[in-house]
Amino acid sequence: MRDDFVKLTVLCENTAGVAHGLVGEWGLSIFIEKNGKKILFDTGQSGSLLTNAAVLGIDLKSVDALVLSHGHYDHTGGLRAFLQYRGKLPVYAHPDLFALHYKSSEEPKYIGVPYRKEELESLGAEFSFVSEPLVVAPGVFVSGEVPRKTVFEKADESLFCLENGKKVIPDKFNDDMSLYCFTPKGILIVLGCAHAGLVNIVQHAREVTGESRIYGIIGGTHLGPVPVEQQSATIDYLKELDLQFLAANHCTGLPVISRLAGAFGPRFKFCPAGSSFTIPAEE
Repeated sequence: MRDDFVKLTVLCENTAGVAHGLVGEWGLSIFIEKNGKKILFDTGQSGSLLTNAAVLGIDLKSVDALVLSHGHYDHTGGLRAFLQYRGKLPVYAHPDLFALHYKSSEEPKYIGVPYRKEELESLGAEFSFVSEPLVVAPGVFVSGEVPRKTVFEKADESLFCLENGKKVIPDKFNDDMSLYCFTPKGILIVLGCAHAGLVNIVQHAREVTGESRIYGIIGGTHLGPVPVEQQSATIDYLKELDLQFLAANHCTGLPVISRLAGAFGPRFKFCPAGSSFTIPAEE
């Protein structure tokens, strides 16, 4: 693979696309290779990334750095298992990674990171907490905190955060971060759950990288839980980008995934666990 290309392999997702020993679980983890560096983006919910990586022939001991998109259990629950296997390595996250994230229900449910920072450090996590854009590998930026500028992208009010013992509704999700990867044909954006708003993230990627072309987007869009009007406004925005690759999964939800597949045709790719893509597509 040429150094200016990006290779992505989905290690964890809600569904498994290959029937040879892969495990599907609610969560997300993506293995990224670029310029000779290997980056793990999120760790899924339980640790099945180790099993799935082995099935796919990926040795997670080769990971150079871990980037965490935000502090939800379904993106950080595999941390203990991964660190026990991999050992010491850099871990990039927002300073609010360990914020007290909750989901509203009859009884509020804690959905944040299931481990203490001290335990993860004892297993080898060398945390670098970043709120500004940062180059984590040649041609790969972690977004840092994403400004909220759009009018129509509303926060999910079923999610809240505890700050100083008080509920903050909706959760501000300052810790929501994405990856921006340079390719010869534009930026590839890798999403965790896009709690910052997909349009906000795209606009931020353009500002941070200085590149207006957005080649593709992969990951969770969090369009599933939002109002239909917001879904439609976001899809209309995406249509204006001249995307060549769109692989929305996880919290996007099957109804929205179906809409996106219809809107983008062959440019849309289903990406359950086991999916692998080289971006841009090699001709």
